[in-house]
Formats: sequence, C-alpha cells, structure tokens
Amino acid sequence: MTQHLTKADFLTKVFNYEVNKEWKFEGELPALIDFYADWCAPCKMVAPVLEELSDEYAGKVNIYKIDTEAEQELAAAFGIRSIPSLLFIPKDGQPQMAQGALPKENLKEVIDNVLLGANVSA
Repeated sequence: MTQHLTKADFLTKVFNYEVNKEWKFEGELPALIDFYADWCAPCKMVAPVLEELSDEYAGKVNIYKIDTEAEQELAAAFGIRSIPSLLFIPKDGQPQMAQGALPKENLKEVIDNVLLGANVSA
C-alpha cells in the first residue's frame, strides 16, 4: 500500500533537507515518490499502477505519495513543475526524477534497474 507523506514524514523517512545540504537518504529501503494533485487526470491514471507495484515490491521498495497542493514546500524543494513527477531514490546514490504517467512496464524497469540495481528477469 502506498503511504502519503507529510513534510515531517519526509524529513525522517526520506531526506532531512533542513539539516543536510547534500543528499542523504534516511530510508531503510529504496523508495519511489509520486508527486501528485487530486485535480490531475494523469495522476489518477498512475495511482492504481503504483498501488499494484507497492504490493509487488512489498518489503523491497517503499512507495510514497506527496500531495503537491498540501505539501507545497516539498514540491518546491524538488522544483516540481509538472505532475505527476516520480522521484526514484536508490539506497545509495542520487535520486532520479521522471515526469509524466509512465506505463507499469517502464516503472518496473526503473525499479528493477535503478532502485534494486539488479537484472531481475520477469
């Protein structure tokens, strides 16, 4: 199940940008963050796909959602200009941003290659 993040959650589970200038991931598992808004049609299309992926990758990847309307500071911190924007956060290394409602196969590919760093065969 995807989890909604507030700024407070974000600072403890993802990145405490108030303390660290350089990227420092706080999470135990790689993560995918969906920056969305309730009025955004493509966001509504990607939501059920992320729920499925959340189940498929349970215990391997955390999937979070951030409402850009409610959490404008977080959206601004990442320079979110269009939604949906998906932030892929590997355990080590820099996060990568993708924009738009990506198909499930593309999302799985990025999760497997970028987040899990494994050549997982389907």
